[in-house]
Amino acid sequence: MPPRPQRPLRAFTAGLGTETNTFSPLHIGIEAFEETFLYRPGEHPPDLTEVSAPLHVLRDRSATRGWSLCEGTYAFALPAGRVGRAAYESLRDEILTQLASAGPIDLVALSLHGAMCAFGYDDCEGDLLARVREVVGVRTPVGVEFDPHAHLSRAMVEHADVLVAFKEYPHTDFLARGEELIDLLERCARQDWRPAKAVFDCRTIGRFHTTREPMKGFVQSMREGEKRPGVASISLIHGFPWGDVADMGAKCLALADDDATAVATAAEFGKQLVAIRASSFTPPQPLDAALDAALAYDDHPVVLADVADNPGGGAPGDSTLLLQRLLSHRVDACVGPFWDPAVAMAAKTAGVGERLRIRLGGKAGPDSGPPLDVEAEITDVAEHAWQTWADTRMALGCACGLKIGTVRVMVASIRDQAYGPDLFRAVGIEPEQHRLIVVKSAQHFVAGFAPIARAIVLASGGGPLETDFRRIPYRHVPRPIWPLDEDA
Repeated sequence: MPPRPQRPLRAFTAGLGTETNTFSPLHIGIEAFEETFLYRPGEHPPDLTEVSAPLHVLRDRSATRGWSLCEGTYAFALPAGRVGRAAYESLRDEILTQLASAGPIDLVALSLHGAMCAFGYDDCEGDLLARVREVVGVRTPVGVEFDPHAHLSRAMVEHADVLVAFKEYPHTDFLARGEELIDLLERCARQDWRPAKAVFDCRTIGRFHTTREPMKGFVQSMREGEKRPGVASISLIHGFPWGDVADMGAKCLALADDDATAVATAAEFGKQLVAIRASSFTPPQPLDAALDAALAYDDHPVVLADVADNPGGGAPGDSTLLLQRLLSHRVDACVGPFWDPAVAMAAKTAGVGERLRIRLGGKAGPDSGPPLDVEAEITDVAEHAWQTWADTRMALGCACGLKIGTVRVMVASIRDQAYGPDLFRAVGIEPEQHRLIVVKSAQHFVAGFAPIARAIVLASGGGPLETDFRRIPYRHVPRPIWPLDEDA
């Protein structure tokens, strides 16, 4: 007899997140979600994004397998400081109300970040998941796709049946992880299966770029490990070093058919991470040394990444420290994206070809350096600029191209990090024509810029993204922890 058709499942999905840099001078209100990614039921666009993979996968299952889908709110904001208490609670309660109104469902699939902190909440994800569990009860499977730069808390592990983190950094595998999440939740719903979960605490603060060794091989070993009998999923939680909370740090999470397999697998890969942690990340050089290193290359363009002012980690994106050096050395360079809405609007008002006396950058706080009083030529204006990341468009808002001496600056009104060369082309700047391409990013820029770069140099100037973790004034992280404590 042919196999009996499986009944269509009914699913609920929603998303809420940001990456909270507890040292950032910027804080997040509801406006930041509205400006970045806030879609309520009936508003979700068809395009796939990094934060909406569960929704995308479930829509596909609805179309191809007849599943019934209840879409809740998806709300994400760019990384910054803590979220306002009212903003978090209102979005959380909105999702919980939608879930309660959805009626009987077979599974809940959430897209969360994992390192979201609000005023009054160090563990927003754990708080949300606990309340989701209160709504659906213990029998309905609940799953989460999340960013590896997370704080994996006891509450998250306790209240979610399935947790799947991106394996890659940059996070290019979000769709694959979304498929994995829904597959595991379907197994839970159809077979009444619940994975055993185990966490190995690596007692480590680190940065783990998976595009190069040894982390490239580590990711491949996780994939091979998932092929073993009884192993359902393996995730490395990198942790977010600029979130000063009690759950911060690298951890390995394993999902398996039984407790013994889960514990052994988490410990195996956690110990592997500890063994390679000291060689997993090449620290950026100080600004002057990094600039000298970039200029030492004869061929061009060389990409110089301003890691300390990376908006993708919660920095403002308006630091003038590296720009000052480029101008004083008369370097042929382009810089972007530089966050300064006031300058972008002034350029729009004045128009292309005009010259303005402007005060550029240095507005968010003392770590951004002093504002620069310069004369700039407006070379281009784009009312709705954007850049591409993993086949999705990331808005930069009203933007302009400025020429200041030998330097071309891409100024945007929406704060974001650099993803690809099209961010410069949005305002008429051809990055390949310059000796240096200076980007405000830490790692996500690599996928877009590596194909045109003769070399990549990382620069750090301190501030809210200090990369020498021993210099960060932590108060809440668990001790001992490496590299703060060598015996961790």
